[in-house]
Amino acid sequence: MRDAFPALHQTAYDEPLVYLDNAATTQKPKAVLDRLERYYARENSNVHRGVHKLSQEATDAFEDARSAVARLINAPSSDQVIFTRGCTDSLNVIAHTFARPRLGPDDTVVVTHMEHHSNIVPWQMACEATGATLKVWPIHDDGTLDMEAGMRLIEEEPFLLAIGHVSNALGTIHPVKSIIETAHRHGVPVVVDGAQSMAHLPVDVQALDADFYVFSGHKMFGPTGIGVLYGKYDLLDSLPPYQGGGDMIDEVSFDGTTYADLPHRLEAGTPHIAGVIGLGAAAEFIEQLDHEAVQAHEDDVLQYAHEQLSEIDGLRLIGTAPHKTSVCSFVFDDIHPYDAGTILDRLGIAVRTGHHCTQPLMERLDLPGTIRASFALYNTREDVDRLVQGLGRVQTMFG
Repeated sequence: MRDAFPALHQTAYDEPLVYLDNAATTQKPKAVLDRLERYYARENSNVHRGVHKLSQEATDAFEDARSAVARLINAPSSDQVIFTRGCTDSLNVIAHTFARPRLGPDDTVVVTHMEHHSNIVPWQMACEATGATLKVWPIHDDGTLDMEAGMRLIEEEPFLLAIGHVSNALGTIHPVKSIIETAHRHGVPVVVDGAQSMAHLPVDVQALDADFYVFSGHKMFGPTGIGVLYGKYDLLDSLPPYQGGGDMIDEVSFDGTTYADLPHRLEAGTPHIAGVIGLGAAAEFIEQLDHEAVQAHEDDVLQYAHEQLSEIDGLRLIGTAPHKTSVCSFVFDDIHPYDAGTILDRLGIAVRTGHHCTQPLMERLDLPGTIRASFALYNTREDVDRLVQGLGRVQTMFG
C-alpha cells in the first residue's frame, strides 16, 4: 500500500520521511494524482454550461465523482451530496442556512468538549446572533464522553446537537449511532463532523440516520479545498441558498430570481472542479479497500504505539478511551511539545504539536498542547520504532 503514495518515498533533512500527521491531512495516492493531472491536461473546462466536448467530459467526470461519494457513504441519492470548500465550510453552511433562521432566545445548541474549533465557532456565532445558548457536553479524563450528562442535555430537547464522529486530538470514536437514536427520540437533529472518520471507518449515513454528515477531501486521501455536506433530502431542500451566483439559479431577471433544485442550489459559482474529480478518485480508492484489513492494521499500529510510548519514562499518554482510532497524543512532564516536535522534524519524523484546534479540550485537560502522532493505512510498526528512537533523542538533548 505504501507504494501507492509517492510522497512517502522521500527524505526530510537527509532522513527517510516518517509521516505521522495524518489527522491534519493525509497523503495522496497515485490514482488521485493521476486523475488530477488527466483533468488539467485533457479535460480542463467549466462544467454544467458548455455544449463542447471538453465541457461535457468535465461535467460527466464532475457528476460521476458526486455519485462515487454518494456510494461511499451510502447516501440515498447523489443529489444529497453538496460540494463545499471543506468540512469547516459545510458546518458554516448548516449554521447559516439551517440554524440561524430557526434559532431563538429560548433555544440551545449542544456541542461536546472535544470538538474541533470548526464545530464550535459556527454554533457560537449562530447563538450570539439569535440569543440562543450554547451548552457543552462534558467528558471524562480518559477522553470519553460523560454519557449520563449528555443524555440529560438531550432530554432537555435542544434545537440541535453537533458532534464529531472521531476526536481529532484524542482519537476517541464516539458512539454516534446510539447518540443519534436517543436524540431523535427527543426530536433533536444531529450534525456529525466526519472529518476524522472517513479515512478510517466505514461510514453509512443511512445506518447512522444522521441528519447532516460533513467531511473534507484532504483527510481522506483527496485534494485540499474540497468537502462534502450530506443531509437528509427534506432538510437540504428546506435550506435557502447560501450564496448567490452562477449555476445555482433557474431563471434570473431584475424582477426576481428562481433557484435551481438540489444539489446545485447550494453550489454557487464555478466549483473546485479538479478538487471534486480528485475527491471522486479518492472515494473510489477507499471503496476498493479491504476495510476489515485496514482497520485491523491501523488498530495494530495504534496499539503498538501505545505500548511502546508507555514504556518511555516521563511520557504521559493523553486520551486512553477504550474505543479509539488513528491518534496517539502524549506529553512529556518537562519538555514543551513544540520543542519535541522541532527535534523530531530534524530527524525526518513529522508529527503535530500544539492544541490541534481544540483549545477548550486542552483547557479541560489542563495542558498547553500535546504531541500528536496520527496514523493512516500506510503507516507501520517501523514508523512507530522511528518515533520512539526520535523521542529518545529528544530526551537526551533535554537531559
